[in-house]
Amino acid sequence: MSDKQATLQLLEQEYQNLRQAIDGLDDVQLSRVWFGSWSVSDVVAHVLGWEREMTGALQRLARGERPTQEGVDYSNVDEWNAKFAHEMTAISPQTVLAAWRQVHMTYVKAARSVPDDRYGEGKTVNRLLEASGFGHYREHAPQVREWRQREGL
Repeated sequence: MSDKQATLQLLEQEYQNLRQAIDGLDDVQLSRVWFGSWSVSDVVAHVLGWEREMTGALQRLARGERPTQEGVDYSNVDEWNAKFAHEMTAISPQTVLAAWRQVHMTYVKAARSVPDDRYGEGKTVNRLLEASGFGHYREHAPQVREWRQREGL
């Protein structure tokens, strides 16, 4: 299995793991604040935001360009997280989940468009997919599961 295939497979597995951690929650449960000032819907909104933002980076990598646009700085992660979560606060949790499904499909399509030789340990595309994708899902899936267990959900 190539580095690209393995990375994309890991991306899908961890995405499904997070989806399963969330599945079955209703709008009230998805909206309940439990993670600092965030609900599950807010967690999903910020994951969606990173995927949407990094879709462009992946598309640029596929064209042989730098992943980050000139003048864009992602170093203040907390600020970006808050921005992404805030953008979707007025949207129903089920709509946030539906939007995430759509954005995720576009994100994966962009990742698939990156040439095989750009994948590999330590390479930019792998670091990007870990930070905004599979590593991100791995971070939040256990948190959601632990919360659900505490709440009896």
